[in-house]
Amino acid sequence: MTSTRSAGDSAETVDEGDVQTIRRRFKMEKDHPGYKWIALSNTTVGMLMVAINSSIVIISMPAIFRGIGLNPLEPANVSYLLWLLMGFMLSSAVLVVMFGRLGDIYGRVRIYNLGFMVFAVCALALSFDPLHGGAGAIWLIAWRVLQGVGGAMLLANSAAILTDAFPSNQRGMALGINQVAAIGGSFLGLIIGGVLSEWDWRAVFWVSVPFAVIGTVWSYRSLQELGQRSRGRLDWAGTLTFGLGLTMLLTGVTYGIQPYGDSSTGWTNPWVLGAIFGGFALLAIFCVVELRIAEPMFNLALFKIRAFTLSNIAGLMASIGRGGLQFMLIIWLQGIWLPLHGYDFEATPLWAGIYLLPMTLGFLVAGPISGYLSDRYGARPFATGGALLVAATFIALMIIPVNFDYWLFAFIIFVNGVGSGLFSSPNSAAIMSSVPAKERGIASGMRGTLFNGGSALSIGIFFSLMIIGLANTLPSALQDGLTGHGVSADVAGQVADLPPVGSLFAAFLGYNPIEELLGSTGELEQPGVDAATLTGQEFFPHLITGPFHSGLTVVFLAAAAMMLIGAVASWFAGARYVHDESVELVQADLAEAGRR
Repeated sequence: MTSTRSAGDSAETVDEGDVQTIRRRFKMEKDHPGYKWIALSNTTVGMLMVAINSSIVIISMPAIFRGIGLNPLEPANVSYLLWLLMGFMLSSAVLVVMFGRLGDIYGRVRIYNLGFMVFAVCALALSFDPLHGGAGAIWLIAWRVLQGVGGAMLLANSAAILTDAFPSNQRGMALGINQVAAIGGSFLGLIIGGVLSEWDWRAVFWVSVPFAVIGTVWSYRSLQELGQRSRGRLDWAGTLTFGLGLTMLLTGVTYGIQPYGDSSTGWTNPWVLGAIFGGFALLAIFCVVELRIAEPMFNLALFKIRAFTLSNIAGLMASIGRGGLQFMLIIWLQGIWLPLHGYDFEATPLWAGIYLLPMTLGFLVAGPISGYLSDRYGARPFATGGALLVAATFIALMIIPVNFDYWLFAFIIFVNGVGSGLFSSPNSAAIMSSVPAKERGIASGMRGTLFNGGSALSIGIFFSLMIIGLANTLPSALQDGLTGHGVSADVAGQVADLPPVGSLFAAFLGYNPIEELLGSTGELEQPGVDAATLTGQEFFPHLITGPFHSGLTVVFLAAAAMMLIGAVASWFAGARYVHDESVELVQADLAEAGRR
């Protein structure tokens, strides 16, 4: 059975796979009236768990490294730091498309359930680390990467399971709640990580164990296959070229923040450039392979669907902007604002998470509401308006003083969270509702790749922009400030010439940057050096305020530009995006099924 009708301002076709999914959905609603809510609650728990784990180590990183006996700021340990921070996001971003395709072939629920089980095993392994030093870091990194594999299975199929379970007039609401869990969880992870690491660094990983185990049992017992499977086999050529290409690209961008030679960043490093250009080359080969192979991993024809393509572009821009904002606000709070307001550097990671709560609250309020309203009025006004609102908050954050009044800051980030919530739910519904039923797994996988890939890219992009901004003004400010408090000109010059990334990482991890920079030189013990002032709460924040604001201007202008691109893409994506059913088709099919 096929049917063609208008969807927004384009014609869409309902194929037999769509009709079969509709039939299974309504049969499930008749036999098990609450099934769609079970699917929503289970996938929301899964998404929340993955999202919390993607950010939980950010705030708790100092406690983790102290627990395994490593200083993350020593040059030899920076790679451990980067991979513990990025390993989970990289593996989940790279593999999510493949698991979306496997879900289309073998069943979305089957792959999703397996993902819960993998996640549970990894959570158990991470919750105890029998090793110390570098070996302990490798243990954690390896299991975090494997946990990202389980996360990819969950990310790739949760939206597809919901799209199968909910009719189009409720899909925005369901996907909105799911997306709130995905993005809200990344903010909650900061707070949870900060609180638990104050108790025991292993508790950062313990917290996932009960949720993962219970979620695994629950998903295996309750979820049912409703979606239409697509016959085929895994496209190994496409899988390998895509996986290797994306891995090389994201790894190159990540290492671009490390200094190379006389440069403050690694963008002139041949290995970084080779990884980035090699990644792009492999992704180009992937596109050629997918166009020529009989059963491609990803159907590139989906990009002919305007709503799918433009909504994914908007989602990528939002993911990069959101990830950059998260890291910049953490550095802002931990390196400047909190120390100036009496918080010890060691306590700033926890309090940074607490002071960012208004952003989480705004998102949690707006996300479900925008999903519900987009079901009634279409996604365009909410996705576009939300992106514009976020862009406006980036400009507002650029204008306020670095040592701001908190209530003004809280209001701005609350509005930012509202804008993100308004955007995210309709954007997810637009992507998932624009494709045929048999392609929902791969569509969900592509959405997940851009979601996690954008977060990974944001670290490299925004850290690099901030470092470039600091490199022009921080060295002179640092040298003048140090010599003004008794540090010898030679030592002050050596410290000032160090790449700014060291100061950023120190502030990001809750260390006193000046103590880290001067501690190994022995200068703090020299007569005439005002060590108490240099290592106090206010010296570094006052010193970096001017240079930081210069870098912040560059960062937030770039983020605002990305959100404007996302707003334009959301507007031109169309008003409504419903591929899989029309009211007439559903009613006719149900009437026929009822007569039988």
